[in-house]
Amino acid sequence: MKTIIYMVRHAESPYDEGDERTRGLTAKGKADAEKITKLLSGEGIDIIISSPYSRAVLSVEGLAQHSNLGIEIFEDLRERHFSSEIIIDLMSNIRNNFYNPEYALPGGESNVDCQNRSIAVLKTILKEHKGKKIAIGTHGLVMTLMMNHFDSKYGLDFLDQLKKPDIYKLQFEDLELKDVVRMWGE
Repeated sequence: MKTIIYMVRHAESPYDEGDERTRGLTAKGKADAEKITKLLSGEGIDIIISSPYSRAVLSVEGLAQHSNLGIEIFEDLRERHFSSEIIIDLMSNIRNNFYNPEYALPGGESNVDCQNRSIAVLKTILKEHKGKKIAIGTHGLVMTLMMNHFDSKYGLDFLDQLKKPDIYKLQFEDLELKDVVRMWGE
């Protein structure tokens, strides 16, 4: 029995507004969230799940309203916590972590830690909602690390080409990833 996961990377979010958890969407991000709703509204989605971060929730909120579904929030789908300190060059840190996945800055978590917590949630979702279609509001790095768990080709190069937003349709049979299709087109 196949289970479909729609990984929805959040739409554009302003870096100068709120904190990591509360940043909303830019005007472009809001317009793109409406496009996400239109694109996925005909897919017959049964369940909508999200990271607790506002930008991820807001990216799937219209779909939830259109489908008369609630949004289940899973704390362990949150973005990777990089450090308790300000990071000058975040992208350089992210790149380095793909070459040394167990490395973490002081007060932060590693790619391995982030992958383990998010995969635990995804495996639970796949087991509890077998045969369903599930949209997950997520983040680029978290999505990449989850997909990488099932297929190593989803790594740094994949992360680098992602857009905000982006949507990938993943087909699973039990806990085995069988097919991946990009749905977002600009």
